[in-house]
Amino acid sequence: MIPSGQPSSEYDDASPTAEAVPAPVVKRRAPKRPAKPDALLEAAVEFARAAVLQVAPADQVGRHVTSYADGERLLTHRFEAFVPGYGEWEWFATLARVSRGKEPSVCEVGLLPSERALLAPEWLPWSQRVRPEDSQDDAETTPAVVEKPMVVEDGALVEGSQEEPAEDVAEGAERTDAVDEGSPEARGTGADS
Repeated sequence: MIPSGQPSSEYDDASPTAEAVPAPVVKRRAPKRPAKPDALLEAAVEFARAAVLQVAPADQVGRHVTSYADGERLLTHRFEAFVPGYGEWEWFATLARVSRGKEPSVCEVGLLPSERALLAPEWLPWSQRVRPEDSQDDAETTPAVVEKPMVVEDGALVEGSQEEPAEDVAEGAERTDAVDEGSPEARGTGADS
């Protein structure tokens, strides 16, 4: 430990400082130049149209709109699309070729929106879509279900009787309290007597 108040040169040299540590050298790559369109692929418009016609009827494929390079020896052709419900969308065919190859290959064919196309709004989770006015109390939206009372009459279950079940139970209780004069309990000849 260094005694306080006494500078020591042996300890000062051992501790690294911010100036002593060189910053790491970061090599930055030069930005990639946009790929130069391949002349053979750019001229293959009818080949790309034939690829689109394999998945779409001829009346839904329009004129050639544009083509752009996606990478080295990789190019996408876009065609007008006349598909009901897909206004301003475009058919596309992505073509590629191997190095020193003279024939293009189809990589992908499909339908994409143009910059002017009508698109669905961005997806939101349910918890963010529901507003307070969208949810109402169940009592307000669901009508109250009125159940018809179930009544026992002569040993049979009857639905929808006008008599209240509570009255029937009370009447039944009175009947069980009344003792028939001809019963063994009334004569006093029961097992308890």
